[in-house]
Amino acid sequence: MPGRRLPPLYAIRAFEAAARHRSMTGAANELHVTPGAISRHVRGLEQQMETPLFLRRATGLELTSAGDMLARSVGEALDRIAEATSGARMTRYRHLTVGVYSHFASRFLLPRWKTLRAAHPDLEIGLHTSANPLDLLPEHHDAVIAVADGSDQPGMRTHRLMPISTVPVCAPGLISDGGPDFATIPMLHARLRPEDWRRWLSHAGMGNVPVRNAGSYESLGLTLEAAAAGLGYAIGIEALLRPDLERGTVVVAHQVSRPTRRFFVLLYETRLADDPATQAFADWIMGQVEGI
Repeated sequence: MPGRRLPPLYAIRAFEAAARHRSMTGAANELHVTPGAISRHVRGLEQQMETPLFLRRATGLELTSAGDMLARSVGEALDRIAEATSGARMTRYRHLTVGVYSHFASRFLLPRWKTLRAAHPDLEIGLHTSANPLDLLPEHHDAVIAVADGSDQPGMRTHRLMPISTVPVCAPGLISDGGPDFATIPMLHARLRPEDWRRWLSHAGMGNVPVRNAGSYESLGLTLEAAAAGLGYAIGIEALLRPDLERGTVVVAHQVSRPTRRFFVLLYETRLADDPATQAFADWIMGQVEGI
């Protein structure tokens, strides 16, 4: 298909502005150029079309019949371009679906949601939370925040958000000067993380201490709430304890933190690397985890 034979866009803009203002000076002020530049663009357009577009009168510019026809057509075309580009700006962010590990959502993501809205007011995100890893597969969502080893996967972009390490916590009233006796304290368990106490005790050099079950809860969040209510001691994910510690609902019960080989990660398919919505969310959350 042969290309369109179009005059320079800057000449079209100069002519259209001069036609509206009936003045080279008015067009120059609008386009932030000199009246001489507007005049040169219009003359070039007249030469290309081989017809005059303006009659220069003492009282100002007057459109010729050809100029009037061109001004109407060009004005409509520029209006359509303005509407199209405005619409593109409004829709540059498509609706994004993000699957999020529930405890990460409640302790880290949702408390910061206002800052995301302020940074990207046009970004629409549907959050889908779950503690089940099978619900947080990248093929189910545009992006997921899940627990993984942080290694690269074929066809995927992987961003490590924060390492996962664990510490024991309890209500402030349960802490004594001598520290807890882990052989006797009531241990609270999150059912989806049944090995947390055994692994922490082993790492802290107390592998011979029996794991006591003073209650089990369907989520880590409920386990922390039970600890805050004074029902016993719980194992918390260190990087996500900040809201609870700042509220003073729990305190760290022992200084030993057990590192793991797992991370909270942001995952999305490589094909979405250039998607504005995905990248806006990725850039924002990476900024939020800096320094943590």
